[in-house]
Amino acid sequence: MHMFFRTLLHSLLSRFGTRLGHYDVARTRFITLPTDQDILRHMNNGVYLSIMDIARFDMLHRTGIWAIFQAKGWYPVVVSETISFRKSLTLGQRFTVESRILGFDEKAVYVEQRFVRPVADADAGGAVEVYARGFIRGRFLKRTGGVVTIDELIDAVGAVPDDLTVPSWLLDWSADVAMPATRAAAPSIWE
Repeated sequence: MHMFFRTLLHSLLSRFGTRLGHYDVARTRFITLPTDQDILRHMNNGVYLSIMDIARFDMLHRTGIWAIFQAKGWYPVVVSETISFRKSLTLGQRFTVESRILGFDEKAVYVEQRFVRPVADADAGGAVEVYARGFIRGRFLKRTGGVVTIDELIDAVGAVPDDLTVPSWLLDWSADVAMPATRAAAPSIWE
């Protein structure tokens, strides 16, 4: 239930947050709550994925992309995601999720999200320490049915900057974890 209220809060905050260009990095601030903790007293790994959802919606709102999608009757869905952890977030720690669009393949958009905290060293000059980093591959669906093509997406959002590139390892990962189109095509590891 706390995630519902956190989502509502950030939905309101994003309406008043700094406006961003469509391909800018969005920085969304959070604090670890008692309900985020697992038995080992650090943020539960599943909570990271939920917070990534909230941060992506914040990014979509603040870049103006959400308004475009609502006008067209489109909505996002996650196709696949992965996350790696470097350091634990504990109760009461403030952290920021940095979200950015990496680029596209023929069917989907890729987003990178980093959980960061400021480096404690006074000489760090605003440097951040990465606690976790996740990647999602997402698609957009039409409320009337069907999938939004990448061409339709780019036409709606605008030209893609030349420096946006999806790393080849991420494209390989996406192909490796793709689910088969039909159940019959999937061999079961349990048989």
